[in-house]
Amino acid sequence: MRKKAGQKQFDVLVVGELNVDIILNGLATLPSIGIEILAGEMAVTLGSSSAIFASNISTLGVRTAFLGKIGKDDFGETVLDSLQKKLVNTDTIKMSSAKKTGATIVLNYDDDRAMVTYPGAMEDLSVSEVEDGNLESARHLHVSSVFLQPKIQKEVVNLFSRAKQKGMTTSLDIQWDPAEKWDIDFEKLLPLVDVFLPNLQELLAITKKKTIEDAIAVVKPFANIIAIKMGKDGSWGVQGNTSIKYAPFLNNQIVDAIGAGDSFNAGFIRAFIQGKALKECLRFGNICGAVNTTDVGGTGAFSSLDDIRRIAKDQFLFDIIT
Repeated sequence: MRKKAGQKQFDVLVVGELNVDIILNGLATLPSIGIEILAGEMAVTLGSSSAIFASNISTLGVRTAFLGKIGKDDFGETVLDSLQKKLVNTDTIKMSSAKKTGATIVLNYDDDRAMVTYPGAMEDLSVSEVEDGNLESARHLHVSSVFLQPKIQKEVVNLFSRAKQKGMTTSLDIQWDPAEKWDIDFEKLLPLVDVFLPNLQELLAITKKKTIEDAIAVVKPFANIIAIKMGKDGSWGVQGNTSIKYAPFLNNQIVDAIGAGDSFNAGFIRAFIQGKALKECLRFGNICGAVNTTDVGGTGAFSSLDDIRRIAKDQFLFDIIT
C-alpha cells in the first residue's frame, strides 16, 4: 500500500508489548516439578502478539509503525532487527535502562503448549507515552495484550478515545489475562473499538459465559465488529444483524501454531482497512492464520508476500490477490 498525496504516513500504528519467544520443540511430554526433560529443537524468534501482528501485516504490504518498550540488551536488539527486516517502522520504540526486554519460554508438546513469560520492559509502557503526533501519523490503531501491560490496561479507554478523536479506525485483541481477573470495562471500551478480535476462550472468560452464543449476546450491544477466532473451527464474525461463520483452511501437517491468532488479526485488519466486507475479512484472516502454521514461530511463514501467496496457493488452494 504505497503512500499517496495527502495520505497518512502509516496505515497502521501498533501500540503493544514486545518480547522474544524461546521455543522448545520435540518434547516427549510437558515437564513436571523436579523432573528434567529434553527438547529436540530450539528457536529464538520475535515474540509477542503485538509484534507478530505488526511484522506480518507489514509483510502483507501494509505500512506499519510500532510503539512499544524494550530493554537495552541483546533481546531488544533481536526485536528491533526482526521488525526492521519486515519493514516495520521502529522509530517510536522506547528503550528502558531499568528493565530488560521481555521473553516467553514456549514448550510445544503435540498439539498443546505451555508458556512462561517475563514481562520486563513491556510493563512500563504507558498511554502518556503515546503522543498525539503518533496517533495523527496513522489511519488505524491496533492494540493487543492489555493484561500484560498494566499501565496500558489502566488507561486503555483513554487511548482509544484519543484515537477516535484523531479520526482513526481501531482494533483490539485483549489476549489472555494471566491473573484471570479480566478487569476491563468493555462497556465503555468496545464502542471505541471498530474491530474486537478475541479468541473463543477469551470471549467466554471476559463475559463469564459458557457458550459462544451467550457471550456474543453480552458484548454485542457495545461492539461494532466482533471477529472471534475458533482455531480448527474457523472464525465467527458479527456486525449488527450480520452473523457469519467462516470455515478454516485446515493444515494437516502443522509445524507450529504460535501466532496463528495474530496472523488472523493481520489478515483481517488488512482486509478491513481496504474496505472489504465482513465475509472477506474473515476469509483473509483464516488463510493468514493457516499460513502461519506452516513454519516455526509467529513470523516464520511470513518471509515475503510472494512466499505467503505460494503457501496459500500450494497448500490451501487459495489465491491471494492484492
